[in-house]
Amino acid sequence: MKFGSKSLAIGLLLVGLILVNYLASSVPVRVDATAESIYSLSDGTRRMLGKIEEPVAVDLYFSKDASGLPIAYKNYAARVQEMLRQYVRAARGKVTLNVINPRPDTPDEEKATAAGLTPQVAQQGGEQFFFGLIVTQADQQKTIAAFTPQREQFLEYDLSKLIHSVQQLDKRKLGLITSLPLQGTSPQEMQMMMMMRRQPQPSQTVMTELEQTFRIVTVESSANELPSDLDALMVVHPQGLSPKLQFAIDQFVLGGKPVFLALDPSSQHFKRQSNPQQMMMGGGAQNVTSDLPSLLGAYEISYDSQKVVGDLENATQVQTGGGNVARFPVWLSLAGRQSFNSKSMATAQLNSVMFIESGSVSQKAGGSLTFTPLVETSSQTGDMPSMMLQFAQPDDVAKQITPSGKKTIAALVTGKFKTAFPEGMPADTPPPAGSNEPKKEEKKSDAPALKESKGNSTLFVIADTDWLFDDYSVRKFNFFGQTAAQPINDNLAFAANTVEFLGGSQDLISIRGKGTSLRPFDVVRKMEAEAQKQYQSKLTELDNRLQQVQTKLSELQGKKGEGNRLVATPEMAKAIDDFQKQQAKMRGERREIRRALREDIDRLENRLLVLNLLATPLLVGVFGFWFYRNRKK
Repeated sequence: MKFGSKSLAIGLLLVGLILVNYLASSVPVRVDATAESIYSLSDGTRRMLGKIEEPVAVDLYFSKDASGLPIAYKNYAARVQEMLRQYVRAARGKVTLNVINPRPDTPDEEKATAAGLTPQVAQQGGEQFFFGLIVTQADQQKTIAAFTPQREQFLEYDLSKLIHSVQQLDKRKLGLITSLPLQGTSPQEMQMMMMMRRQPQPSQTVMTELEQTFRIVTVESSANELPSDLDALMVVHPQGLSPKLQFAIDQFVLGGKPVFLALDPSSQHFKRQSNPQQMMMGGGAQNVTSDLPSLLGAYEISYDSQKVVGDLENATQVQTGGGNVARFPVWLSLAGRQSFNSKSMATAQLNSVMFIESGSVSQKAGGSLTFTPLVETSSQTGDMPSMMLQFAQPDDVAKQITPSGKKTIAALVTGKFKTAFPEGMPADTPPPAGSNEPKKEEKKSDAPALKESKGNSTLFVIADTDWLFDDYSVRKFNFFGQTAAQPINDNLAFAANTVEFLGGSQDLISIRGKGTSLRPFDVVRKMEAEAQKQYQSKLTELDNRLQQVQTKLSELQGKKGEGNRLVATPEMAKAIDDFQKQQAKMRGERREIRRALREDIDRLENRLLVLNLLATPLLVGVFGFWFYRNRKK
C-alpha cells in the first residue's frame, strides 16, 4: 500500500510537470532577460501591428526533416517561429501563423517555389531545403526568399517591414531635388538632343534601383513648395534653392517626414565641366560645392563646404599621369566593421564603399538631437581646403594632411527639431530696382507654420554626392545586347537601404538592430587578444632582427675575395651565431606564450563546465534540505 502511494505520488508529479509546462507555454507572458531584449517586440512593431485593418496570413516554410541541415539553421528556425508567435499575440487576431514543412515532391514544395522562395543547399549531403516566409493580405503577397542566421540582428525589422509592405497598395512617393543628372535625359529633353545630334544621357543605376520601390517626383530648385503627398524627400547637391523651398523642406522635416540630404564640398561632376582657364585665374569652378547653412545650423549640424577629408589609412589607389600607382587619400575606400555602424539597418551589412573628395559632418556642442554616425573614417584622417586639390598630385595631397582623428561622413539625426525659420515663411525676393517685372502675390497657407517637430523627425545627412554616380559604384557591360551593371562596391546597397529605410513607416524607423542569440565568450576573446598582442610584438621584434641580419649578409656577399669566394670575418660569424641563439630563444618564448594561453583558457573552461554541471543539482539539493528540515520541524 505504501509502495502504491509513492508510485501514485510520482505519477501525479509527472502529470503536474507536464501541465505546468503546457500552461507556461500558453500564458501570453514572457520575461526577456537578454542584454539587448532580442526576444521582445519594440514599440514601433507593436504600433504597426495595431494599425492592421485586414487580416494578414504569415506562412513560414522550413524543411525541418532535410538531412544534413546545419544546426545553426535549426536554432535560427526556432528563433524565427518564436518571434512570429509574438507577432500573432501582439496583433490580437489580425495576424495568423502557419508553419509548413515542404517535403520533396509535395504540393507544399510547389507552393513555396511558385511564391518565389529560394531553396538552399545543406552543407552535408547536398540536400535542398526551404527556409523562407510568405506574407499575404487580400491579393497582396510579399516574401522573404531565404532566411540566413547572419541577419539575425535585423530579424524584427525584416518581419515588420514585410508585414507593413503587404498593406501598401501603391508605390510610395519620393521627392527629388537635385542639380545633378541622376535621372538622365528626360523624354522632353531627349527630342531636343536628338535634333541637335547629341547623345542622350542614361539614368544613374541608383535611380533605376529606387524606381523599383518608389515613384520619383522631381521638384525644381526654383519651386516655392513641395508636393503635398510625398512620403520622403531626397535632396542631392542643392543649388540655388529659393528661400520658400528651403522653408518647405524645413516644414517637411518638422512634420515628421524623413529627408535624405547629400551635400558635397567638391563635386567631380561639376569639376569636370568647369573651365580650366577660369580655375587657373583663381575663379574656381561653379556649382562644385553645396550647402544649406540655415537648415544645418538649426538642426545642430556642423559642416564646412570648403574642406575635404583625407584618410591616410583608407586611401584609394589611383593611376597618376606617369602610369604609376599612388594612394589618393581624398578618395576614400572604406571597409570593415570599424567604418560602418553595425546597429543601423542601412550600414550593418555593408562591406565596402567609396567616397570621392567628401566632407564631414558633426554635431554642434550642446545639441539636444540624437546624432548617430553611420559611416566613419579611420583615426588617420585630416582635412584640407578643397581649392588646394585643383592642381595637386596624389603624393602632394598625402603630405598636406595632418591626422586629427575620426571623421563622420554620414549620420542619422533624430529627435524634435527646431525650425530654421522662426519668423515663419520668408517673403518673396522683390524685383530689382527699375525692373518692369510685376511683384508676385504671396500665397498664404491656411496651416500655421511649425516651430518644432510634432513628434520624432528623421534626417539622413552625408557629405558627398559622387558616390551616387555609376563611375564610382558599378561596372557596365554588354549582356546579350543589353547593358548590365555589376556593382564594384556597396554604394548602391547603401543608397537603396538608406532611402528605403527612411521612406518606410515611422514605426519601422524606430526599430533598431538588436544583438544575436549567439553570445560570444568575451572573457576568452580578451585573453586571446592580449596573448596575440604580446605574441605579435615578439614576432615583430624577431622580424626586425632578421631583417638586420639579412642586410648584413647582403653586405657580406658583396665582399668576395680570391676565387670569388665568400670571406666571413670572425666578428660576422659571431654575430650570426648570436642571432641564431636569439632566434631559438624567441621561438621558445613563442611556444611558452601559446602554452600559457591554452592553459588559462582550458582552466577557465573547466571551471565553467563544473559550475554548469553542478549548479542545478546543488540548488535542488539545498532546496530539498531546507524543505526537509522545515517539514520535520
